[in-house]
Amino acid sequence: MNLSRFPRIRYTEGYTPIEKLSKLTEHLGGPNIYIKRDDLLGLAGGGNKTRKLEFLMADAVKSGADTIVTCGAVQSNHCRLTLAAAVREGLKCHLVLEQRVPGSYDEAAGGNNFLYKLLGIEAVHVVEGGSDVVGKMDEVAEKLRAEGRKPYIVPGGGSNEIGALGYVSCAQEVLAQTHESGLRIDHVVLTSGSAGTHSGFLTGFIGSNAGIPITGIGINKKNDIQLERVYNLCLKTAAKLGIKNEITMEDVVVFEDYIGGGYSIKTDAMTEAIVLLARLEGILLDPVYTGKTMAGMIDLVKKGYFKDCENILFLHTGGAPALYHYTDYFF
Repeated sequence: MNLSRFPRIRYTEGYTPIEKLSKLTEHLGGPNIYIKRDDLLGLAGGGNKTRKLEFLMADAVKSGADTIVTCGAVQSNHCRLTLAAAVREGLKCHLVLEQRVPGSYDEAAGGNNFLYKLLGIEAVHVVEGGSDVVGKMDEVAEKLRAEGRKPYIVPGGGSNEIGALGYVSCAQEVLAQTHESGLRIDHVVLTSGSAGTHSGFLTGFIGSNAGIPITGIGINKKNDIQLERVYNLCLKTAAKLGIKNEITMEDVVVFEDYIGGGYSIKTDAMTEAIVLLARLEGILLDPVYTGKTMAGMIDLVKKGYFKDCENILFLHTGGAPALYHYTDYFF
């Protein structure tokens, strides 16, 4: 897999660390748990979308774009980081925000919504949950073209075969780190949302013959949609890279049990997991993604899904700035 064939703008110097969660491991009395700190990636507040944006923004700049158009939920980490990347490249940015929870958009809200304004967003377009968000982005882009502008659409979550290259790169990074340190990783646990992170990581591992299973924790779509979404993006990413290793549906593992009432809706297990990691390890998770993913991993440990002798790597995809909007979920 030769990623150097694709244009890339680096937003992070070096590797993000892999740390052992010794206190969490002791608390659970199960397998050894490690964490890949992608919350420490570059741009405004860090998070997994930074890796995807290294390839997406390079493609946008190469195309001659002057404006980025993207979408997400009203407290979208992806939108925050895409806007920050646009600022870095001297581009304007339009956000299409979907109210996945009815009435959830508040112009005066804190968290990521405050950061959109701080970073200098040019325009925010709010649509109701279940709307044709892709169609709305196309509409915004068409209006910009009519003004003589050159928009570039970044898909939700940065999740297409270009964005997924960021997590193919991360898979290679993890393999290099563990080789250099002598750490054996038996299993990876990560969030399965818009599918770019899950698909990229899985494609990277299979393309590298890593032989390490990946378990995704769903945070939005049920498996009748999510499994196919991850698998199809794996196939597109593998085709872009020219990977010949077969990727099958059996390689795609997602647990849908931890979504709760829906995207960004509180679960007791999520809040407990966030408080637990903060107080045991001093690490912040977010309520929408990593909190539910950590809750899922903890439950799977307790159910004996992993062997006690295994080394588990949890991918921290960031998102902590959203905590400051969801304070009413706690205490």
